[in-house]
Amino acid sequence: MEKNKNLLIPAAIFGAGVLIAISIFATGGLNIPPRGGLPAQVGGQLPSENNALPSVAPPVTADDHIRGNQTAPVTIIEYSDFQCPFCRQFHPTMRQALAEYGDQVRWVYKHFPLDQLHPQARPAAEASECVAEQKGSEGFWQFADALFENQERLGSALYREAAEQSGFDMTQFDACVSERKYQDKVEAQMQEGIRFGVTGTPGNFVNDTLVPGALPYANLKTIIDAELEKL
Repeated sequence: MEKNKNLLIPAAIFGAGVLIAISIFATGGLNIPPRGGLPAQVGGQLPSENNALPSVAPPVTADDHIRGNQTAPVTIIEYSDFQCPFCRQFHPTMRQALAEYGDQVRWVYKHFPLDQLHPQARPAAEASECVAEQKGSEGFWQFADALFENQERLGSALYREAAEQSGFDMTQFDACVSERKYQDKVEAQMQEGIRFGVTGTPGNFVNDTLVPGALPYANLKTIIDAELEKL
């Protein structure tokens, strides 16, 4: 009898693991408590059924990286993690949206590194800001494209390689990375995302609507079209 009980324990653990995996792939994103365990407080308390999340999108500021028409009627804000496989999956989806909709859509990137799962997410985010320091948003987006295309190689060697190939001042880049010059910016964006209801990556806002997960292009297109119909 005791032997049968012992056999049931690994089976139960395996079953729980399968359910977690199914849940992650069903939602198309990673929904993991950020750095420090539980999410930071929202309005003094954690979100619950009786505490509605904000109904507006986070602000877009001059410090954000924007791809597309600055005055587009549809704004998609993505809270992302360079090591998140679902963010990598969603990246070309967003590029397709910009290509199809042109001046009607703008893409805003904000950092949301999930340290518990992705040890390179935060270093990559900070390195991307060091790139932007020299080359602005255009340089940032080129660097972001390179990181997602080579996600399996994330690390300091890839960051230097991508920066060097783009003609950056490597002395300035290395100093920026080593002193973690942009750690506060990365953390501030993550905390902002938490305040606005983001719990995983990619966490997206299409105008004022929070749309989590790596949406298939057809789904994203439906949402964009609905926003354009409101004009």
